[in-house]
Amino acid sequence: MRISTITNWAYGATVLLTALSGFAFINSGRAVADERVAVEERWRLDDLGDRLGLAAEERSDEARLFAMRGAARHLQAFRYEERVARSREHVFQSLRLHSLTMPETAAMKEAERNLDALDALELQAIDRAEHGQQDLARSILFGADHERLQTAVLDPIARFRALIDARTGIELGLASRRADLYADIARAMLVATAALFLGVLYFVLRRRVAMPLKRMTGIVMRLARQDYTVEVPADCRRDEIGDMTQAINVFRENGLARERLEAERAAEQRAKDTILQMMYRLQAADNLVELAEVVSCFVPQAFPDIAGHLYVMDPVGQGMTLAGSWLAPQSKTVSFPINACWSLRRGRAHMNGGGDLPCTHIHDVDALTLCLPLIAQGDTIGVLYFEQRHGQPMSAAARLYLELMAENIGLALANVRLRGQLTDLACRDSLTGLLNRRCLDEMVRSMAHADEARAFGCLMIDIDHFKHFNDDFGHDAGDMVMRHVAEMMMETVDGLGQTYRFGGEEFAILLPDSSEAEAAGLAERLRRQIRTAPLSHRGRVLGNVTVSIGVAATDVPGSSATNLMAHADAALLEAKAMGRDRVLRMSDLVARQKSDLAA
Repeated sequence: MRISTITNWAYGATVLLTALSGFAFINSGRAVADERVAVEERWRLDDLGDRLGLAAEERSDEARLFAMRGAARHLQAFRYEERVARSREHVFQSLRLHSLTMPETAAMKEAERNLDALDALELQAIDRAEHGQQDLARSILFGADHERLQTAVLDPIARFRALIDARTGIELGLASRRADLYADIARAMLVATAALFLGVLYFVLRRRVAMPLKRMTGIVMRLARQDYTVEVPADCRRDEIGDMTQAINVFRENGLARERLEAERAAEQRAKDTILQMMYRLQAADNLVELAEVVSCFVPQAFPDIAGHLYVMDPVGQGMTLAGSWLAPQSKTVSFPINACWSLRRGRAHMNGGGDLPCTHIHDVDALTLCLPLIAQGDTIGVLYFEQRHGQPMSAAARLYLELMAENIGLALANVRLRGQLTDLACRDSLTGLLNRRCLDEMVRSMAHADEARAFGCLMIDIDHFKHFNDDFGHDAGDMVMRHVAEMMMETVDGLGQTYRFGGEEFAILLPDSSEAEAAGLAERLRRQIRTAPLSHRGRVLGNVTVSIGVAATDVPGSSATNLMAHADAALLEAKAMGRDRVLRMSDLVARQKSDLAA
């Protein structure tokens, strides 16, 4: 029988025995609860009987003492007992709420009638005693009628208690025996469950699973270490262990065949993995320096016997410039024109040596070399140069991987260049070449988080009467004026800060580590250079271009990096209001405002 079948039967039997055991425990608990209820019922009924008998005796004693002594305290005690006697109705009412048998009910009713008669007799005696008839009261309280009624009260109460004790004792015994029975059943089910569990552990897990697995452990461990010379014993069992043995034997046979193939593909797979890792990192490279580092790091890992260079197109597009090297190639060429490489001329791989023409950029190299052009979207943007070290010929598989790698490097290089172009388009104004408003806002935010002790200067610049150039000479002339002002700004600033086009004909200059006086001096130089530079468009003299400049700096009290541009803009507006073609510092503006207020 299969192990799964045995396990399923054992599982079903365990569930059934557990359910029966739980049912027995539940019923045992219910029986214990019934036993507790019977005990509580017995106690309550006994207590009610005791209260009836005790109350009757205490009231009779107080009545007799009053009749004998005439003391008021005994009369008060009797009256109190009389009030208690009135609450006796609550006791009888409580007894009626219990499920009493007929004899118990009859005894209770008899006691109730006799108690009423005894109360009437004692009240009569108390009334005689209060009217001075002490002898008559004593004769009533100590007479035969009183003794008879008192006995008639106590006897039914005693009989009632006896009946209650007998009945509750029977119920208690039944509940106790039922609780013991279900507890024994539950224990028996638990013992049966434990026996079944131990039997499954021994006969199934130990003999049919653990022992065969122990024998197979050594074989499996040797196979895990790829020792396929181990012999797997034949096992004719028709269960899971037999199936596993057959599977291990098949695994051993397949392992022998796979071991032969893995040795052949290991080197090729390592090269593929390295190239794949290089591709991932090429995609994440942000600039040309990072791309060259990735190529120089991973190419020698994939091809440890091939040295080389990475060349990229120079900015003017006339030649190749060295960007990275690996494994110290013999060729030391740093740059060369495009026509010096046959691969760049032909647009395909070129093997130098072996009967083909060598590239003219290769000097003093006695090894086989390979040049692979880097082409992306039809444009040649670089070249990979490889040298086969130790005189070994380059295999066809290695050349195929090198060409694949060159294709991916070319795409990555094109992406890096395109990303740089997009960054310039996003950050620079297309008309003037200055940084745009977004870059200005980012710089202002970074200034707000910079060191508070660092000084910053800001110039807000506006071209005076710019609309005049557009209206009189055309928009092309207006564009030329803005380009002219932008060029003058870049020449004047010359690394001291950054120039931005704020919007329209307005510009801004941020000067790190500059005081207001230094910023104002630079602004005045800029204003003079723009004013004195003649300007013409299409043979027409445009006249002098003037600008108004507002200056602010964080070293002036009340100014900070947060409100720096607002202060410079306020100074610019005031400079324009004062007649244009001038430089106005924010501190001067504040001083003028204070003097106007004082006047």
